[in-house]
Amino acid sequence: MTKHRIYSMSFAKVYPLLVAKAEKKGRTKAEVDEVIRWLTGYSQMALEGQLENKTAYEDFFAQAPRMNPSRSMITGVVCGVRIETIEEPIMREIRYLDKMVDELAKGKAMDKILRSKRREQAARR
Repeated sequence: MTKHRIYSMSFAKVYPLLVAKAEKKGRTKAEVDEVIRWLTGYSQMALEGQLENKTAYEDFFAQAPRMNPSRSMITGVVCGVRIETIEEPIMREIRYLDKMVDELAKGKAMDKILRSKRREQAARR
């Protein structure tokens, strides 16, 4: 099985596209960074280091310090594919990030994007 070409693409190439998508809708680079940090566990300094090193997209996720366990609450369709049905782990992580940036661009509140309310409700149960 051949890998999808996005895996070898530099995260530094994809990142400006994510930021541009959010900024077109009045959101900020800082919000995109917050989403990425929440999802991956990177600190801001480590995130910037990954960008400077031009880390491959696949490696960016593989090297993530701590993928957020609440990311499984991210559901829906991205690029015509239902996230919950994606079997390949790295592609699922990529689509989680895509979905979160889509939600940001659509004006969704940050606590909802970061699944804060649902996490609090689950903790109370």
